[in-house]
Formats: sequence, C-alpha cells, structure tokens
Amino acid sequence: MTPWLIVGLGNPGPSYAGHRHNVGAMVVAELAARAGAGLRSHKARAVAAEVRIGTLPGGAPGPRAVIATPLSYMNESGGPVAGLMSFYKAPVEQLVVIHDDLDIPFADVRLKLGGGEGGHNGLRSITKSVGTRDYLRVRVGIGRPPGRMDAADYVLHDFASTERSEVPLLISDAADALELLVAEGLLAAQQQWHSP
Repeated sequence: MTPWLIVGLGNPGPSYAGHRHNVGAMVVAELAARAGAGLRSHKARAVAAEVRIGTLPGGAPGPRAVIATPLSYMNESGGPVAGLMSFYKAPVEQLVVIHDDLDIPFADVRLKLGGGEGGHNGLRSITKSVGTRDYLRVRVGIGRPPGRMDAADYVLHDFASTERSEVPLLISDAADALELLVAEGLLAAQQQWHSP
C-alpha cells in the first residue's frame, strides 16, 4: 500500500521558525515527535520521515505515511512536493497539505478537499506543480491581520503575545485532525472538527 504524503508548509531557516506562515511545518514537527521520528534531508529538497500516523480503532498502528517539510521558500513549495510524490509513488488522493489560513479564526482547524488557493503562494505553487487543486488540506486558522496591516507582513511575523500560549494547543489540534483524516477519512474528520 502506498503511503500517505503529508506536507507541512513553511519557510526554511531559524529566522522564520515562529512565524504564522510556518504553522504547517510546526504541525509536521509535532507529528514527528508523536511518532518518535527525526526528519531527515531528502533529495527532493525537503526533510522527511516515514512514520505511522496515529492508531486505528482497537489500538493497531495507523496508516503508513511520509511526513515532510519543503526546504524551499513557501512560494516554491510545489517542486519539493511533486518530487516527494514521485519518489514515494504517492497518488494525489493521498496528498495532504497543512497550511496557515487567514480566512479561518485563530486557533480553529478546518479540513477540505480541493478548492481555491485563497492567495496562498504555497498552495498556488503546489497546484501548478502537481497539476490539480484536488488534494486534501488541513487549514490552520491564523486569523486576519489587525487594522490595515498587510497580509504578507502579517504571515511573516511571530504569533502575538496574546496568542502564544494557545499555539501549542493549536498545533496539537491540527495534528489530531490530521490523524483522524488519515485514519477515518475526510467526512469523519470534518464532522468532528467543523461542529460548533
């Protein structure tokens, strides 16, 4: 059985590590920690690890997956994602992209299949490289910028001091949502994470 490919988006390097735009990469780091795996350099310009995601009902190990973060900048994420798909022979139906979303309130998690990119350059690059928008997304809410702050500036800043205490919970929630998506499917995950 081919593995799932789970990609968390972000920008490389320590200067970007805490930015809102890197929340996808933070979720992949959480998944790696849960699996006791280290992300290693991959020839597709990414860091990746082969893991089992979560546990199935009854306690059996969850599905096989490759978790990865591109080492390219956000707007060039498509090349590494396409390279990983080719290397692991992962079909687009088993590609999940975890990314920040301005249109979702801070600390909310939403899941969907396909749709537009909403101005997100990482998603735009992936869509162009894989040739379709029909891949799964775990959308991690970062909220709208305050006042007249430019969205591009907003995503390239660390979380506000009032948000920082909630960030670990948000990362954990997104990882939980991803585990449910992979184990039980999109509908089950949406029913749990989209209910009021």
